[in-house]
Amino acid sequence: MINAIHTENAPFVRFPDGSEPPLSQAVTVGDLVFTSGQGPLDPVTHVIPDDFADQVRQVLDNLVAVLEAAGSSKNLIVKCTCYLDDGRNLATFNRVYRDYFAESPVLPARTTVITKLVREGVRIEVDGVAAVAR
Repeated sequence: MINAIHTENAPFVRFPDGSEPPLSQAVTVGDLVFTSGQGPLDPVTHVIPDDFADQVRQVLDNLVAVLEAAGSSKNLIVKCTCYLDDGRNLATFNRVYRDYFAESPVLPARTTVITKLVREGVRIEVDGVAAVAR
């Protein structure tokens, strides 16, 4: 059975034209959670940080919030796909990412792509796959 996941603890952002994206924040199937891409919008203040490192931390916090709503956690992430808007930010991204997962028993598998992102001011987006806690 496939279940849609939604939480107010992570933003559900409309597209630049105001339309609602046709997606779920995450879906569960069996013992896995698959998230949609998470951006750096703070779910409380609705502000995107200017600083790239702050955007990375907010994206990862949003990713974990969605995973927690699905019954998972940061330590159960098995794969992240990371989209950066500029390769010059890769060293900063790696530093923040490493610090964020420093206490995790295993680093998630990861793919990193340099690309143009959809929303103005968004410099990073991350989606993930995680195990559901049982």
